Amino acid sequence: MKDDEVFVDTNILVYAYDTSAGEKYVRAAAIIKNLWKSGRGIISTQVLQEFFVTVTRKIAKPLDSSAAKQIVKDYLVWKTIVVNGEIILEAIDILTDHKYSYWDSVIIASAIEAGASKLFSEDLSDRQKIKSLTIENPFLDR
Repeated sequence: MKDDEVFVDTNILVYAYDTSAGEKYVRAAAIIKNLWKSGRGIISTQVLQEFFVTVTRKIAKPLDSSAAKQIVKDYLVWKTIVVNGEIILEAIDILTDHKYSYWDSVIIASAIEAGASKLFSEDLSDRQKIKSLTIENPFLDR
């Protein structure tokens, strides 16, 4: 595990490409740019799938499928966690122990499997520690 590797949840990635998201777009784009430069970003197949659906169908100014596909392809150079059986079982334990939804638990389990020290997410409990992972909401002013 590298102390500075960061797993990126879907919402952060989506905001980085959603120009209608205002300040969240600005912050998320800066976070993603920094992770590209440093090589510290981690993602999962789940995040990439959710990203594609969201940016092509659910944001105010959707991307066309070919542009979104190219973005997904670009992110495959990051450390990419493939959701497998072990991650699913770990997610079920996280769901039981911490009362997150199943899909959020898969994100957390994927970040733990990746050895990330941080998980950037808007939707999870800020500053919560699960095993060696700390959840951080990068949109909160500290």
